[in-house]
Amino acid sequence: MRNLLDFINKYYHWLVFLVLEACGLVLLFSYNGYQGAAWISSANAIAGMVFEGESKVHSFLALRDENRELQNRNMFLIHQVNMLRDELDRQGIDTTKVPGINDSAPYNTIAAEVVNNSIDKRDNLITINKGEADGVRKDMGVVSGSGVVGIVYLTSQHYSVVIPVLSSKSSISCKIERTSYYGYLRWDGGWSNVAYVDEVPRHAHFKLYERVVTSGYSSVFPPGIPVGKILHVYNSPDGLSYRLQVQLYTDFGNLRHVTVIDNSAMHEQLQIIRAAQDSLSTNKNKD
Repeated sequence: MRNLLDFINKYYHWLVFLVLEACGLVLLFSYNGYQGAAWISSANAIAGMVFEGESKVHSFLALRDENRELQNRNMFLIHQVNMLRDELDRQGIDTTKVPGINDSAPYNTIAAEVVNNSIDKRDNLITINKGEADGVRKDMGVVSGSGVVGIVYLTSQHYSVVIPVLSSKSSISCKIERTSYYGYLRWDGGWSNVAYVDEVPRHAHFKLYERVVTSGYSSVFPPGIPVGKILHVYNSPDGLSYRLQVQLYTDFGNLRHVTVIDNSAMHEQLQIIRAAQDSLSTNKNKD
């Protein structure tokens, strides 16, 4: 208390000045129309700036949820476009007779974030923050908003490891979008934005810069997921097929948000394929 009294005694003239100044301003703005209007206008401008800043903060904090929703919508729209293209191939160009356009997608999507990533190794790996508790299982496809990312390799309760396109162990069935000739997407190391599609038939017709998309033959990815565009064409080592150099659409060096594709029929298809492979292997050993 003594310190407060000493402070007031030392600076009382400044306190009196501030009180009188405040009273003067109140009288000025209360009893003078022009000054009052100017004060209200300035106060509104300041309040507007504060509210705008607050709105920007809230919008920034909500970007994560909005991005997840956009990813899910993007996957659904890609599926709808693929359905439309398939029907156009079968029915012709009369879009008014295309059935099934509004059917729901036969797969679910799980939004996830990348928590660990590498692009400078021979066999790169990606870790995402979703696992078995979120419905992620081994052999599920992973995509980003721009294209293919990889395939789930290992899962725990809350995390999963993905083998990306940038791995020597990755091999994804792809096709040239316009002509549907297909091959297998592989990476030989080096640049993180370039991969190769091998085993494209010699009789295939295509042009440079045409789009390459997933073929849908692997039961991991639905058909039509963007992969990249053709940059160069080479002959295979044996000369029996083409090798396409492809510029990848996915920016692996700036990968933050991904979507896991939960194909409801995938697990059953893989079981059948593996059972057939085991049966063939067993019969071969008997012979």
